[in-house]
Formats: sequence, C-alpha cells, structure tokens
Amino acid sequence: MEKEKYYISTAIAYTSGKPHIGNTYEIVLADAIARFKRLQGYDVYFQTGTDEHGEKIELKAKDAGVSPQEFVDEKAAEIKRIWDIMNTSYDRFVRTTDKHHEEVVQHIFKYMYDKGDIYLGKYEGWYCTPDESFWTDTQVVKNEDGTVVCPDCGREVEKKSEEAYFFKLSKYQKQLEEYIESHPDFIQPVARKNEMMNNFIKPGLQDLCVSRTSFKWGIPVDFDPKHVVYVWLDALSNYITFAGYDVNNESDEFKYKWPADLHLIGKDIIRFHTIYWPCFLMSLDVPLPKQVFGHPWLIMSDGKMSKSKGNVIYADDLVDEFGVDAVRYYFLHEMPFASDGVFTRDLLIERINGDLANILGNLVQRTISMGNKYFEGHITNKKVEEDVDKEFLEAIQSLNDKVVEKMDHLQISDAITEIFNVLRASNKYIDDTAPWILAKEEDKKDRLETVLYHLLESIRVCAALLEAFLPSTSEEILKQIQNTHKEFSYLEDNTYDLGTPTPIFMRIDTTK
Repeated sequence: MEKEKYYISTAIAYTSGKPHIGNTYEIVLADAIARFKRLQGYDVYFQTGTDEHGEKIELKAKDAGVSPQEFVDEKAAEIKRIWDIMNTSYDRFVRTTDKHHEEVVQHIFKYMYDKGDIYLGKYEGWYCTPDESFWTDTQVVKNEDGTVVCPDCGREVEKKSEEAYFFKLSKYQKQLEEYIESHPDFIQPVARKNEMMNNFIKPGLQDLCVSRTSFKWGIPVDFDPKHVVYVWLDALSNYITFAGYDVNNESDEFKYKWPADLHLIGKDIIRFHTIYWPCFLMSLDVPLPKQVFGHPWLIMSDGKMSKSKGNVIYADDLVDEFGVDAVRYYFLHEMPFASDGVFTRDLLIERINGDLANILGNLVQRTISMGNKYFEGHITNKKVEEDVDKEFLEAIQSLNDKVVEKMDHLQISDAITEIFNVLRASNKYIDDTAPWILAKEEDKKDRLETVLYHLLESIRVCAALLEAFLPSTSEEILKQIQNTHKEFSYLEDNTYDLGTPTPIFMRIDTTK
C-alpha cells in the first residue's frame, strides 16, 4: 500500500545572527511532528532552511567587512550546525540564495506582473529595518518623547519614500476571508485566527510593497533590475520553489508534495503566512497549505530574549552541559499549546532529575536489573495474572490512541505527558506487586516473571513512542532491553533477552 505524504515546514531562519533557544524550539517541535508522522507510516517531507536576503543582511555584512554572500554563508552554516546538534531529521535544508530559487522567484514576480496583480507605484511610509516591514501612519506607535516605533517589535522606524512595485493584496481580501471562514483548521490556534481576521483582514487589506530600490542584496526583478524582490515574496516562496514549483514547468514532484500539510511558524510572523502567503498562492492559482500553526514563544523569566538584556541562551551551550535529549525534552514538554513557555535553568534541572532520571531512567534500570537477577535476563510471559494487572495493561494498551489524538491536534506537550503517565504507572506497579517479595517464594516464580514481562512491555511501548521526542534515548532503551519491536501496543508473546543496565540520565547534584 502506498504511503500517504505529509509535508511539514518550519519558517526559514533569518541569517542575521546565531539562533537562540527560542528559534531552536521551532525546529525541535517540527522534528517531533515529522518523526511521529513517520512512525505512523507517512511519507514525510520535512523542509527547513535559511532566509538570506534583505537590507539588514547588507548592512550587517558591511559592518563585518565581508560580502553579503560571505556573511550569509557563515550564518547559514551555523544555523544548520545547531539544527544538526539538536538531532533534527529534516529532509532538505534550503537557502534563498540558491540560484534555482532565485530564478523561480523571478518567474513568479513576472507572472504576477503580467497578470496585473503587481504594479509600479511609489511607497511613502515608516520602515522597520529589523523586521523588514513597512507601516502606515495609523499603524506605527508614536511615543510621548516623539519617537515612532514598530507596532510589532517596538524598535524605532524611519520615514522612507521610494519607487516600488506593489502586489494587489486588496484584490484577494474577500477570497481570503471566505477561505479562512470555510476552513476552520487553516489557522491554529483559534486565537491566532481571530487576531488575523479582526485586526488585519476585516479592517481592509492594503496593497503590499514587493520590491525595493534602496539596497541591492536581493533577487533582481529581471525586467527592471534597479528593483530587488522584497523579502517576503522571496522568503515565503521557498515553500514551493524547493518542492518543485515553477510557473513555467510544474513538476511531478510538486504535484505530489503540495499542498503542504503544515507550516509551523512563530506567532510573530503569522500575519505574513496567513495573509500575504495565501494571497500570493491565489494569484498563482496554487492550492493553499492545509494548516498554519503559530506556535508560542519560549521566553526567559524576565521576558523575551534579547542581546540588550543579556539574557540570550543558545541551544548548543545547553547541550554541552545537559545533553541533546534533555534539552529536547524541556523544549517539547514545557511549552504550552497556545501560551508562551518560560525557560529557567532550575526547571530544566528539575525536569532532568524528576522526569528523566527518576521516572524514566530509574524504571528502566530497576526492571532490567531485576530481570537479570531473577531470570538471568531471559523473560517471557508466563501469563499468571492478578487483578492489579488489569488497570496497568489497559493503560499500556490505550497509550498509542491517546498520543495520536494529542499529536493530531499538535498538543505535543500533552502527548509526552500521556507517555510519562504510563511510566509513572509502571513505577507504581512495581510498588504494588513488590517483585522482591515474590522472588522469595518458589511457587511465585511464574507470577514474578509475568510482572517483569508486563513492565518490559510498558517500557518497550513507551520507548517506541518516545522515538519522536527523544530519539537517542528511545534507541538506548530498546538496546538495553534488547527488543526492537516498534508496535505501539502490548504484545502477549514477546521475548526479552536483557542487556546490561546503564544509567540513561544522570541526576544532577544541585548543591554543586
């Protein structure tokens, strides 16, 4: 039977600097979803990469004394290095300086121009360089001290006037409204959908500036080369240009991969992905992605991360100290579905000691040690059942359905909680059945082996499901129990020949 495809993308990271843990959270979140879909049997295409054009890059490269291309080459390599450190399983890492991408974006621009959806005009307004965004007089925030700041990031904007090409965003307003209303899952969470509809779409869409002449680091408009394609038309197009799209030649690859099943992005750029991007696709007569999920931010206890506050933390530094899967666990488990999550070192250490070392690691080590001690590592199911087993086995058997239900709604933290609920139940089952007491009675030997078998099946099922979230840990557990069956349900007739237990997570001594 042919696999069903699943195309997931992250936003492409801007190559202005090293990504902090808030940026890294997104790639780990997308990786967990992609890995889980693969476990379910989907043919997954997982795309990520870097956004490399714009005035900000040109200015930073000048300050660094290098060419823009040299600047983005270095930053893209650093971003890819961190994505790889986090053990993310992307299928393609794309870069918007790729020559094929640039060529297809030129084709897209010309197609829209020939269609009448792009026209030449003049832009006068407020420009935010860090966000690469233009704002009108009514949109900017005017402070009491006379400064004018960006409504998104709060940094100062400057008045600019230049010739520019515009995209007729207003032409697609009614079509976009109707699409969003008739596709309730298109924008998630619902609060983001309401925000886009009420704050941006219904008040009226303004035509969008899609070219610039005041800098050169961008894709030239091929029929008017003093203009470069403005960053959002360039950057957003990556989702189709690298999936085989070209207005001049729609490939079989594109027909198979598109539409994307999920664009996973930060809530700060949801406006671009749920207003600009759908309207661009409508202009091209290309189907819209099935869902855009604007995830919350991972922030510090003193607010959003920023270099000026001195509170920026990088994922590679955390990995050096705590290990990849411990950091992945924190990112995935501590972030709520729709509200911002807070990072503190104390809570990370608490999670490592409490959840990973005590609940998970201790369970695996105790169970394998008892199996080796009482049965020389060879365990089968003797099927000597007691009442205490029933609830425990039901928890194991129902786990996969619970995890799937949470993952289908992108509730990743809740999915992990379901797995750890069964791990907690496993530890309680040890206390309830007291294997060390059963081991003292010869006529209880088959009952003891049955208890250990149930525990090993619980560990196996949980480890198999954890592969999406903690891939290295999952592999290590299955290696130690020497059983690689990936079925996500309790098996009555499995066999275990146990290995040597070694600590999976070490407790951290907080006094040191």
